[in-house]
Amino acid sequence: MALFDLPLDELRDYRSASAEPEDFDDFWAKTLQEAGEHDLAARFEPFETPLKTVKVYDVTFAGFGGHPVKGWLTVPAWANGPLPTVVEFIGYGGGRGLAHTHLLWASAAFAHFVMDTRGQGSAWGGGETPDPVGSAPAFPGFMTRGVEDPEGYYYRRLFTDAVRAVEAARSHPLVDAARMAALGGSQGGGITLAVGGLVPDLAAVVPDVPFLCDFPRATVITDRNPYREIGNYLKTHRGRTDQVLRTLSYFDGVHFAARGRAPALFSVALEDQTCPPSTVFAAYNAWAHDDKKIEVYDFNDHEGGGPYQEAAQLRWLPDHL
Repeated sequence: MALFDLPLDELRDYRSASAEPEDFDDFWAKTLQEAGEHDLAARFEPFETPLKTVKVYDVTFAGFGGHPVKGWLTVPAWANGPLPTVVEFIGYGGGRGLAHTHLLWASAAFAHFVMDTRGQGSAWGGGETPDPVGSAPAFPGFMTRGVEDPEGYYYRRLFTDAVRAVEAARSHPLVDAARMAALGGSQGGGITLAVGGLVPDLAAVVPDVPFLCDFPRATVITDRNPYREIGNYLKTHRGRTDQVLRTLSYFDGVHFAARGRAPALFSVALEDQTCPPSTVFAAYNAWAHDDKKIEVYDFNDHEGGGPYQEAAQLRWLPDHL
């Protein structure tokens, strides 16, 4: 697929037309307050693997509604004091997978906390966290589950889990709470933006080709899933466009970016039809902290920079943690 979105010079100035709800901050303050009424109950159980250079912990903590959420914590085998920490969120359809697949950050002397994604993990990776909350009729996938009302929308639960994951990670003695970054690609990048807007004291935020940004544009510029799930839902439920876009506005990465208070390293791929470049730049241009950078991959689709972006992250993060 050749370039299909705006030229790069226009992308660098692009601003989203997504309308922020007047009660955006109140909505999220109430949501997180309700979550905080449940004991975090974070458990880190040593997990046996044949690996010699890392130690792994099987994590369980209470997310949205007190529902149990799984994760992995991986640390260098030699660690005996607080470490800079990466909290990672997973792409669409994936789960935390097997413990031995998460070695990069521990190999670079970080603690690495990977959050499982409720209700996902059956497309790749393998997940172990159910979503016990149902919804009204939805198009297959996750984008329209509860999309009639922000209170019941799937991503309200998932974003709340993510904030609680940061709290859970900070409760472990090998984690330095003051040197913590949120990181993720695609859906994980969108979750990272939400965490960056909701957790005020992160040291760094690293959204890679982020999803869940600039919904009014994303839903009409690409016909690739997952955004197309919204169009397919509205194709059947005619006349609900305004209602659905109102719900999505509470979860738009652009609005979380406007509240970003940490240095940020983004990435974007200019042939990306899954997360169109204009939607990524919408969040990047809205990011409120002055210390921000975006890596641009001119001829890549949703794979973005792949290992090249990991190399960029490995160079950038130590200077911020």
